[in-house]
Amino acid sequence: MKKLLPLPVILLAFLGLWFMQGCLKDSFQRTYTYTYYKPIYKTTAEVRANIKSNAPQNVERPGKLYLYGSYIFLNEIDKGIHIIDNSNPAQPRNAGFLDIPGNMDLAVKGNTLYADLYTDLVAIDISDPKNVVLKKTVENVFPHRYYNGYFRPDSSMVIASWEKRDTTIREKGDAEIWLKNSRGGVFMDYAASSQNSGIPVSQSSGSAAVAPYGVGGSMARFTIAKERLFTVGVTDLTVFDIASSFDPVQTAHRDIGWNIETIYPFKDNLFIGSQAGMFIFNILNADNPVQTGQFSHVQSCDPVIADNKYAYVTLRSGTTCQGFNNQLEVLELNNVVNPSLLKVYSLHNPHGLSKDGNTLFICDGTDGLKIYNAADVMNLSLINHINGIDTYDVIVQNSIALVVARDGLYQYDYSNLSDIKLLSKISLSK
Repeated sequence: MKKLLPLPVILLAFLGLWFMQGCLKDSFQRTYTYTYYKPIYKTTAEVRANIKSNAPQNVERPGKLYLYGSYIFLNEIDKGIHIIDNSNPAQPRNAGFLDIPGNMDLAVKGNTLYADLYTDLVAIDISDPKNVVLKKTVENVFPHRYYNGYFRPDSSMVIASWEKRDTTIREKGDAEIWLKNSRGGVFMDYAASSQNSGIPVSQSSGSAAVAPYGVGGSMARFTIAKERLFTVGVTDLTVFDIASSFDPVQTAHRDIGWNIETIYPFKDNLFIGSQAGMFIFNILNADNPVQTGQFSHVQSCDPVIADNKYAYVTLRSGTTCQGFNNQLEVLELNNVVNPSLLKVYSLHNPHGLSKDGNTLFICDGTDGLKIYNAADVMNLSLINHINGIDTYDVIVQNSIALVVARDGLYQYDYSNLSDIKLLSKISLSK
């Protein structure tokens, strides 16, 4: 025989149902506070007319770095290029700014600076850095430049900048309807403010200089060799004939894989880093690069540099590359046809790297700049460790290391490797 529930329990359950029904008839109010970015548009003519020597601007979001002569060209992500007079590395002078919306990459040959303006390539005369002149625009050559998410830009205009806005939305509704629609979810007020809250993200991370070309870092997507400008996109390699500096002409474009990230030239070869490995292309015929070698590794971001015998590849975690390894891989090139893994060194979170003779410099993220004796690649020995800075990329030249870090641009004198001295720092604007 079934037992009946005690009367007090039945009454209590009835009262609970009645109370919930009364509550569900009440209305509620929710408040959302969030940050979004509104695009500021200009016409193509306005944008191109403003590619000139404008007044210096504060460095806020430094990106790629390029050296040429006594000048540093420093990318301000998606905004343009800082022109820094580095005649005296102990006192670099912010000399001007090139407004190039959507800029991420750059390279220099002689008096010509090449840069991306979203999907376009621009060639700029920098013979007088105080009075630069836009010489040519090659349209729609970088199709990999796009916006993440659901943002749809006005295709007839150019996004010149973004205006940050904070907004609060108050929403009223019926609690019963909301409870049904939420399927038991829990609601709470919140405030969100991050780079991904409505702001589009553009997709795009040395050795001694050889005239007339400048020096780019290991995170570069632009490089110059054999009178050609080579650029890599997410899946492609593009070649421009720059024999006539101010008149770049596209001569080749080919798909080379997936998730391509960086490009580095050495002699007759291009070393191209991807999230899945390193590709080697021979450029004896510069307008027809031929793949001669490949090395595959685990999924990871992949800057690469090379010398006569070895390639040096850094892998890191904590990025959109979805890798979990933090290490340096040393590859033996074997006549660049069949590169093989020689040694793996564990690191903290390595990014860009550079090499001067037997000295290897590695930007190890929040663990600073590490300098190794690489005379014996099987036994790298740490010479010096500059900590306290969050490093991204490094170029070394003439005993000076230029380091792009989260809080600015550093220059170090490493003529005495056991006593490396800070020469100067250009701090970021707060």
